[in-house]
Amino acid sequence: MIGTAVPVTTASAQSGAADGQRLAFDRGKGNCLSCHEIKGGDLPGTIGPALKDIQSKYPDRNDLVAILTDETRRNPQTAMPPFGRNRILTEQEINAIVDFLQTL
Repeated sequence: MIGTAVPVTTASAQSGAADGQRLAFDRGKGNCLSCHEIKGGDLPGTIGPALKDIQSKYPDRNDLVAILTDETRRNPQTAMPPFGRNRILTEQEINAIVDFLQTL
C-alpha cells in the first residue's frame, strides 16, 4: 500500500546505517568527510564539526533529516550543502545517512 508506514526493525536499521556510512564516506555522494571528522573515515575536513555523540546532540532524527535536506532553512549562512533540495541525495539516502549518524 502506498503511504503505509513500515516499522523499523533492528536489522533494517543496521542495514540502513551500513548504507549510510557508505554514502557518507563516498566522495561522489554524501562526501561528509570533506568537511567533517568521522570515526573510521580517511582524510577528514575541518570546516564542519566532528560528527560524534550525535544521538545526544540530536535526539530527534527529524532534526538531522532537516539539516541534510536543506540546512539553509534554519541557518541561511551555513556552508552545509542542501543535499535534498539540490537532489544530491534522495530521501532514502538521507535517511540511511541519518541511521548511520545516529550510531556515532
